[in-house]
Amino acid sequence: MTDKPYSQACENNKQPILDKIQPLLKSCTSVLEIGSGTGQHAVFFAGQMPHLRWQCCDQRPYLDGIEAWRQDSGLNNLPPAVEFEVMSSPWPAGHFDAVYSANTLHIMGWPQVETLFRRLGESTSPGTLLMVYGPFNIGGQFTSPSNAEFDQMLRQRDPASGIRDLEAVNAEAAAAGFVHQHDYALPANNRLQVWRKQ
Repeated sequence: MTDKPYSQACENNKQPILDKIQPLLKSCTSVLEIGSGTGQHAVFFAGQMPHLRWQCCDQRPYLDGIEAWRQDSGLNNLPPAVEFEVMSSPWPAGHFDAVYSANTLHIMGWPQVETLFRRLGESTSPGTLLMVYGPFNIGGQFTSPSNAEFDQMLRQRDPASGIRDLEAVNAEAAAAGFVHQHDYALPANNRLQVWRKQ
């Protein structure tokens, strides 16, 4: 089995995120996580919320690492991750009453962000909860000097990436039929955005 990948940021932010999403997910039964990364969030959240079936998905290079975390956890509400590429893969099969994604929008190019929201609009039912965690600009401004530095680093690595303006993301969500419900400030200048499908 592949050595488990590890992100210190995931360890740092998993409890603050759980504190916000756990009350929102009390009446849900299934969550689709888009861009599961290392798999650390999935294992922690599925373990803390055993009433949920937590379905991971990500690009192929990440699947072995997610599977290592999943197998090590022994959780029966965490099925194997499925391959998902925003621009080309079929939408993950199954009914999900919530969708969660962390630290993805600033990695994707903007066309991928637009496509993700369009596909969310096409593939989810009314009432579906959408929760997105990561850094956001507010009113076109960075919320901290460290976020400005992070954005510069992202764009040096890939000019198509970068911290997204909340207003632009909200516009994409609204076009897909989602109404913005919460903007939670979390540690390390990150935020949790929550929408619900109408």
